[in-house]
Amino acid sequence: MKYVITGSLGNISKPITQKLVAAGHQVTVISSKADKTAEIEAIGAKAAIGSVEDIAFLTKTFVGADAIYTMVPPKWDAADWKGYIAHIGQNYAEAIKSSGVKKVVNLSSIGAHMPDGCGPVSGIFYVEKVLNELVGVDVKHLRPGFFYGNFYGNISMIKHAGIIGGNYGVNSTLVLSSTNDIATAAVEELLGLTFKDKSVRYLASDERTTNEIAQILGTAIGKPELPWIDFKDEDAEGGMIGAGLSAEVAKNYTEMGKALREGKMTEDFQKNRPSTFGTTKLTDFAKEFAFAFNA
Repeated sequence: MKYVITGSLGNISKPITQKLVAAGHQVTVISSKADKTAEIEAIGAKAAIGSVEDIAFLTKTFVGADAIYTMVPPKWDAADWKGYIAHIGQNYAEAIKSSGVKKVVNLSSIGAHMPDGCGPVSGIFYVEKVLNELVGVDVKHLRPGFFYGNFYGNISMIKHAGIIGGNYGVNSTLVLSSTNDIATAAVEELLGLTFKDKSVRYLASDERTTNEIAQILGTAIGKPELPWIDFKDEDAEGGMIGAGLSAEVAKNYTEMGKALREGKMTEDFQKNRPSTFGTTKLTDFAKEFAFAFNA
């Protein structure tokens, strides 16, 4: 089988590529960075260097693929983040249509049922929408929860203020996902290719309250009393800008936190909870978090 993987050698795309190559398949990895070529080839895949903003490049790369994995790479300097995400989804749809690809596994997110009010995830709503409009193409949307890796962004806060927090609500519950578990699910879908038409698969590795998150991560770094602090929206937004994020990104992340706090972001997940969760729990991730914290 021939597969095309977007996302370069990111935390999800790399293990997907490794698993598909190990299973004996031909894999092409799209990356915008030419200096990734050697690393991609070292794991047995072919590198396609170009931009997801280039429809002609995408079309040429997709031709002949039995299935593709799509994700929208982050663009931290986007003037309109949601609009950028939706635009890349449109590029994928045009390239899929022109190349004749019939099977797509798309990385989406919990909250992608919301066309507005969920920060960058509302941009992903429009990615799902445009892929769902493709005729004769089967699409499986993977909707994972809050990435464990997002907590790395709190390391500076913990070190300098002795707290961890967000605008998610007082002791709210977060649906959490490991990138390894997401990659495992993606490979399962790509190898099986049993999905038909357009469908959604929710993914979760663990489910914890914010207080539990603080306690588990705090214990791992030798700070078992680490408190989770609930921030007001304006404080959360200002803090992110102060930490170096653009006003556009900070605004969207704050909006997403508000949607989580109000229960809107996880509303559809709760109606369609997966029967089984992934194997990587928060306590497992906490060991990696501690390593990064102490590095």
